[in-house]
Formats: sequence, C-alpha cells, structure tokens
Amino acid sequence: MAESTPVPSRIEADTLVVGGGIAGMTAAIETAEAGRKVILIEKMPSLGGRVLSSFQYFPKLCPPTCGIEINLKRIRLNPLIRVMTLTEVTGVSGNPGELEVQLTVKPRFVNEKCTCCGECEKVCEIERDDEFNYGMCKTKAIYLPHLMAYPPRYVVDPAFAKDDRMKKCVDACTYGAIDLNMAEQTLTAKVKGIVWATGWKPYDATKIDNLGFGRYKNVLTNVMMERLAAPNGPTQGKIMRPSDGHEVKSVGFVQCAGSRDENHLPYCSAICCMASMKQATYIRTQYPEADIYMFYIDVRSPGRLEDFYQKMQKDAKFHLHRGKVAKITENPTNGNLILEAEDTLKGVITKTEVEMAVLATGMVPNAVDSPPPLDTSLDEFGFIVNEPGRGLFGAGVAVCPTDVSGSVQDATGAALKALTAGARR
Repeated sequence: MAESTPVPSRIEADTLVVGGGIAGMTAAIETAEAGRKVILIEKMPSLGGRVLSSFQYFPKLCPPTCGIEINLKRIRLNPLIRVMTLTEVTGVSGNPGELEVQLTVKPRFVNEKCTCCGECEKVCEIERDDEFNYGMCKTKAIYLPHLMAYPPRYVVDPAFAKDDRMKKCVDACTYGAIDLNMAEQTLTAKVKGIVWATGWKPYDATKIDNLGFGRYKNVLTNVMMERLAAPNGPTQGKIMRPSDGHEVKSVGFVQCAGSRDENHLPYCSAICCMASMKQATYIRTQYPEADIYMFYIDVRSPGRLEDFYQKMQKDAKFHLHRGKVAKITENPTNGNLILEAEDTLKGVITKTEVEMAVLATGMVPNAVDSPPPLDTSLDEFGFIVNEPGRGLFGAGVAVCPTDVSGSVQDATGAALKALTAGARR
C-alpha cells in the first residue's frame, strides 16, 4: 500500500522497518510475504537508497534497476506493506512485542493527485543542488527524485516551499497536486519489532586534506564515479573530466582514502577494492586505450571475487601500484593530477600524472548521526551490535560494511528476528 495523505494518527503492524534502501526493502518484502503487516519508512522522498544510485551491480555488471524494479513491484502489489517516505522515528517506548513508535512525517508539498507530467518543473525558476547526483548537477526546486522514484511523485524542496516563485508551479498543475501549505504530521505506530536498516554514507573526503578533494575539480569520490557512468547521471553516462569536459586518457584509483587510518576511519569497508575494479571497467568500456592505475595497500577480493581480480590483472593497461597515495597535487598547466606514493614492492617513491583521480572513500553507518532507540548498542565505529531482548534488529550496512548480496541476506534474517521479537520475552 503506497503512502497517502493525510496520515492517520495511529497505525498498527507486526514490524516497522526503518530505511528504504536495499536492506529495508528486503526486510519489508520478506515480512509481508510471510503474511505479516509491515510499515516501511524512509527519510528521503523515495525508496532505493545507495544501491539505486549505482551504475552497475558487482560482480555481474548489470544495472541495479532490474533488481530494484522487481522489489518495487513486490512492494506495490502487496497490501500488507505500508510505505511512508519523508518519515523519521522520533521516539520509542514499550517492550518487545508491544512497542509504540512516534513517527514524524515531513511535508512533501505534492499530494497523490500527481501524475508526474512534469509541467510544474518546466515553469519552475528555482534551481538547487541534486543530492542524487552528489551535487554534480542541478534540479528544479520541484523535482522527481529520479526516474525510478517510488512513490512516483514530485516533491518540493522545503527550503523553497514558501518562495513566491513557486506559485507558478501551483498554477501550472492542472491536477491540483501541489499544496504548499502542507504541514508536518506526527503519528504513533504500534508494532512488535523493529528492523533498523538506515544504511550508510560515504566518508567526507574533504576531511582528507592531502588528497585534494574539494580543492581540485578532477578529484572525485567513488560514489560520484557511479553517477558519472550512469545513463541517468549528470553527463548521461559519458565519463568526462569535470574541469573541462574532456575525454580521459588516464585515471588513478586511490584506495583506502581515509580508511584503515587512525585519523579518519580505522576499519576496512570491505567492498572498496572490488568497487574500484568494477569502476575501472567503466573506464575501459568507454576508453579502450586509457591507462588505469590503482594504488592499494593490499587487494581484498574474498571468495568468488578473486576471479574478477585475476581477470583485471590480464588488462595490460590496468596498472596495480602497491602503496598508499600520500599526496595529490595539481599540474597548473593542464589540470592533471600528480599522485605521490611509495611503491612498497620496489622501495621507491613514485609520482604518477593522471587526468582524473577517484578516491575510494569508506562506508560510514548513518547510525553515527542518527542512533537507533531502545538503548541499542553501537560498536566503536557506530555499527549496530545486535543484542537479544530489545526488539530492535540492525540490518545491512547498519550492522557492518557489506555488499548488496550480503545486505539482502542479512535483512532477511533481521525480518525473521523482528517477527519473533514478542515471543522472545
């Protein structure tokens, strides 16, 4: 059951799932297909999370839209699932099996009459940074989050809801779907258990002063590279240098950008090595002759991923450089980047000039900034430590760094645990 307005003041379900990414969607679907009612909430305007902003899954190298589309269909057709976006938990009371959760629903300023015709967007005079594309392009102040947005409905940036210029958008909508007077709503959800699947955010690369992100235009992060390669990204899938829009002939992938570093993230995010190799295939597909350099401490390619690693080693223009990049500077004459690193195999200091650098930043659990309720334990890095008897179960990257398949498996288990929360008392 898709979200609708107004929201009732009190709702009930067996399970509340917090977070609408791949783990949260999985937990909600598994719960509903077991015949139990579930509420799926997401603080953003649409479901999908980080996975949907990726260009390709790993290691199959297929677009995530296929898997997400199947999940959205299962959600849309299942009456036991209530989806609520722009919604956050503001309080929890009670015991496992009898939990009362206070939810706050922020206004969307667009109601269920929206047909996504886009007429409002055409006349909108206000632009804003597009967070889905990590600020690499703009959207209008009234926008569709992305092509697979669910619910399929426009949303107004709340920073501009009271701007007089938005009246043009209201006038352009012949369906009466835009309501700039929508207000925040609160309600109580009575549930037996909670799955906390709030996911992750990329480590803030501006904190890594020596690598030049934010100072040099041609230094990107790994999540930005995913959007550059995506057909619905800021460049319609064409990988180009941000500084001048030129094609790239050389790219450096900088591993452990802030990770395994006591000054930033002490832990390994587990997926970065293989994600960079995946992104190297994006470069190779568009630029068959480009030189690709990957600077690493050690390559971590567990299990079935070793085959992909060995395949990449056969690429004569894919250069593995064992040694962490210590510094990135810019060549002022051409905007190229100079990557300084120690080659730990040869015992020498190297300087490699490339046209673009991609920082493999680590995964930071969102629970660091928005910790779960019920005195849920977090480890020293902010990941949830699942403990029996609390009625709340972490899932996916909220528990530990993992890939898509790992998140799906973990979320399935969390859904089952939440369903039996009351029986564990």
